[in-house]
Formats: sequence, structure tokens, C-alpha cells
Amino acid sequence: MSEMTPAASDGADAVPEEVARAATIDALRRADEPDPRWLDALVKRSLWRAVWIGMLVAVGLWAAYQARHLLGLLVVATFLALAMIPGVNSLHRRYKMKRGAAVGVIYLGGVLAITFMVAVLIPGIVRFAQTVQDSLPGWFSDLHEWSQDALGLPIDTETAADGTSNLAQAIATWGDEALGLVTSGLGLVFDMFTIAMFSFYIAASWPKIMRAFMSRMPPERQRVFGWVADESIRQTGGYFYSRLLLMVTCGGSGFVVMVLVGLPLVYALPLGVFMGFVSVFIPFIGTYLGAALPILITLVVQGLLPGIILLAWVVVYQQIENYWLSPRFSSHTMELNGAVAFGGAMAGGAIAGPIGAFMALPVAALITSIIKNSGRTYDVVAYHDEDDEVSVEPETS
Repeated sequence: MSEMTPAASDGADAVPEEVARAATIDALRRADEPDPRWLDALVKRSLWRAVWIGMLVAVGLWAAYQARHLLGLLVVATFLALAMIPGVNSLHRRYKMKRGAAVGVIYLGGVLAITFMVAVLIPGIVRFAQTVQDSLPGWFSDLHEWSQDALGLPIDTETAADGTSNLAQAIATWGDEALGLVTSGLGLVFDMFTIAMFSFYIAASWPKIMRAFMSRMPPERQRVFGWVADESIRQTGGYFYSRLLLMVTCGGSGFVVMVLVGLPLVYALPLGVFMGFVSVFIPFIGTYLGAALPILITLVVQGLLPGIILLAWVVVYQQIENYWLSPRFSSHTMELNGAVAFGGAMAGGAIAGPIGAFMALPVAALITSIIKNSGRTYDVVAYHDEDDEVSVEPETS
């Protein structure tokens, strides 16, 4: 083979240099050229769209903030309507009642229950505070004599008596003011009327609302959405009504026991309502809170033996409720995990106070029911539970 001459080699090296120089000049020329018109239009449209979306979001947030009170009432109304829908459906199917009439029947029962609770609880609290205030001098005198005779150390009870008397007076005054607020608060009456109207329309028109939502979905999604919605509301309503039934059972039996141990009716009736409501609708600590106040008042008003009897009944009833009543009442509804109930109540209380804590349990039940009734599940093939005698192992080929 013949070797390349130096001249030929210089010519070969010059060709890539010319190509690189031409590419650089072409790139500089393209950089100086303006962008295509379609790219400018796309950027402008994107910027204007971002501006409009930002403005709409800002206006929406401002409107929501201005109407926050109305939105809160709407949330409460929706919650009450969802709780009523199973009862409305049952009355509509069983007794052929129109949905509006069925909602009216449920409203009548709710109004009677609320009126009863207000008429019983507040006067009972005021009466108890007045009794404590009248009995304080005798109690502290007995305590002073006992401490001096038994311990030889007289206790200064005047300061404690003054503080407790002031507390009892404050409770009695609060009861009077609360009763006056309930009977004459125009703002509260308007809010309750607004909630009642929204709840009525949602519960009575629920099938139409469902059809309006489902009309925006393809047929296959309609079937899934309709089944999940109906099943979730049915189980959540069953959970709520089973809680109400447990509340009536707990409060009614507690009322009977308190009357039997001699507690006056003016105390036994509100304490029975308090015991049933707190024990059922406040998870974990509700049982102890619901029983502690009636036992304490029984000890103060009736003495040691009636208080011990009431305490013994609370212990026995709690076992009956846990192992027999609650499973029977909830056999056709869903069970809410204790940790979920406690966390939901804490979150609801942090967001909306006592009303939020009360609403948190049915809301948590609804969310749990939706998760339970939607999605796909699979058999567990490789998990060993120490409590199970048999574990499932994966198949081997």
C-alpha cells in the first residue's frame, strides 16, 4: 500500500474543520432568528391560562371564606341527611310513604328527642348545682370535725367552701343562660332552620341527586358507583341507628337503677340521658365519663351504698353490652375499629369542636364503609399469624 502524502493529509484534516466552522455559523444564524409564531402563541396561551386559573382559585377561596358559615351549615345538613336516608328508604319501601313524608316523620322524632333532652338536662344541672351550694356548709363542717378528731389536724375549709360555692353558683347561672339561649336565640333558630331545610331537600331528593351524578358517568362506572354509594350509606346508617339503640338501652337501664337506689327523678332522668349519650358516642373514655358523673352525684346525694350499687351495675352492664348487646345490634351493620373511632373523634374535635367530635364517628364509618365496599381484594398466601394454628404458604412449582 502506498503511504499518504503530507499534502493529502493536510487536505483530509481541513475538511472536518470546514464542516465544524459551517455548523457553528449555522447555529449562530439560527440563534439570531426569531422563534416560530406558533411557539409564541403557545407560551402566551399557557401564561394567560395560568393567570385565569389563579384568579379563579383566588376568587373561589375568597367566596368560600365569606360563606364559611353557610358552608359549615351545609356540611352538617349533608351529614344529617346521609344519616336519615336509610330510615327514609325503609319507611318509603315498607309503608309506601312519600320520601318527603318519611323525612317529616323522622324530623318529628328528632324534635321530640331534642326537646326532651333540653327540658331534662339543663334543669337537672341547675338543680344539682343549687343542691351542692346549699349542702356545702354542712359537708365542710363535717369534714373539719372529722379531720380534727381523726387526724388532729384541722383543715381550713373556708377557702375551699367559698371556691366551690362560687363554682356551683357559676354552673347554676350558666344553666339559666343556656336555657334562655335555647329558647330565645334567634341566630341559633335560623341556623337550625337552615340545616333542617337543606337536610330535608337532600334526603327527600336523594335518588334524583344520585341520578344527576351517575348521568355523567359511563354505564359500567354507574353500576360500581351506585352500589358503593348505596351499600356505604346503608351500613353507615345502620351503624348510627345501632348506636342510638345502644344509647337508649344504656341510658334507660341506668335511669331505672338510679331510681331504684333512691336518686330523685330530677337527677336520675338527665343523668340517664347523659350516661347513654356519652358512653355510646365517645370512644374509649366515653364509658368512664358517662358512668363517673352519675356515680359521683349518687354518692353526694344518696350516700356510699347507693353509689357502690350503681358502680357495680355499670361494671356488669359494660360486660353485657360488649359481649351480647353490641354484637347483636351491629350484626347487620359494620363494626368501626376502636383506633379509627378514637382518631376520628380527636380529629373532628380539633377541626370543629364538640360538634366535629360527634360527627366524626359516622363520617369515619362512612369512609371505612366506602373503602370496604370498593376496590379489589386478594387472598393472602404468605402470612403467618401467631394466633392461628394454620398458616397459608405460597405454592411451589
